[in-house]
Amino acid sequence: MPHSLPISDFLNAQGIILDVRSPSEYAQGHIPMAESFPLFTDEERAQVGTCYKQQGREQAVELGFAIAGPKFVNFITQAKALAPDKQVRIHCWRGGMRSGAVAWVLEMAGFQVSTLKGGYKTFRNWALNACQTPKPIITLGGMTGTGKTNILTALAAQGAQTLDLEQLASHRGSSFGSLGLPPQPSNEHFENRVAIAWSNFDPAQPVWIEAESCRIGMCRVPDPLFQQMLQAPIIQVVRPRAERLALLVEVYGSADTEELISATERIRKRLGGLRTQQAIALLRQRQLTEAFDLILEYYDKTYQYDLEKRKVPIYSVDVTGLSDAESAALLLEKARFYCQELY
Repeated sequence: MPHSLPISDFLNAQGIILDVRSPSEYAQGHIPMAESFPLFTDEERAQVGTCYKQQGREQAVELGFAIAGPKFVNFITQAKALAPDKQVRIHCWRGGMRSGAVAWVLEMAGFQVSTLKGGYKTFRNWALNACQTPKPIITLGGMTGTGKTNILTALAAQGAQTLDLEQLASHRGSSFGSLGLPPQPSNEHFENRVAIAWSNFDPAQPVWIEAESCRIGMCRVPDPLFQQMLQAPIIQVVRPRAERLALLVEVYGSADTEELISATERIRKRLGGLRTQQAIALLRQRQLTEAFDLILEYYDKTYQYDLEKRKVPIYSVDVTGLSDAESAALLLEKARFYCQELY
């Protein structure tokens, strides 16, 4: 008999997670470590749903078994490949018939099976509440091109707790933020990723989070987390403009010219018509340093304006000429001095 587990036990249990919902449900959002293992295709799910509405539950169940029955042998083969230890966790939308059917098949094949009480719906409720848990935060600030993302990675390598929202959102947060990155997840799945990461942090140690607006591309930072970020002290990285421009060229130098121009056009209203045209002309000539120098005028003003509105302690750390690892080490040293109450 499969073990039906509450959400906290399910997430901490042994075994791969198999999401037996349809492919489109999985694509919309899923438990981040789950594998798609659909009982029905999207079309088959629609057929069963239509049958349920028009003919009733009994006929829908029979249709479901008629569709799924021939797949059972393949389910066992696929599950063995995914879980050689034969330990699996299974869920569907509400912890009902789909997860029950696949759990029965795999248990008959000798698997140790756990299911999620309430299914993915329960997980979503958990995810939406997870970021309400208060934890100490240090905001990593700095103007565009100061290398915050690289330093955040270096901080993690040196043992600090870090939440890389841009990595989870697959976007760098600016008009240029999607260039060279995979497509963004749905907002639902972004929330799921953030919730899992947030739940795993030690509340006795600070979490470093790069300064962000409430939106990262098309993804919205969960409001309970964003409100905590607004109250956190800021340690901002300072670099000379020449270093910042070099970093920007390093990040965006391989981007397609037309994509760079489109990103510049998106900030035309704030950058100004003349400056926009000048920047675009430089981009067409692949004079990226000069183009980014013009574009930084907009981003620097925006950053400074946002910084002046913050009513939290702000500490500046100059990392001129330092590597990412050296910058991270210096920031950790300064943070323990400036933010002693968080350690």
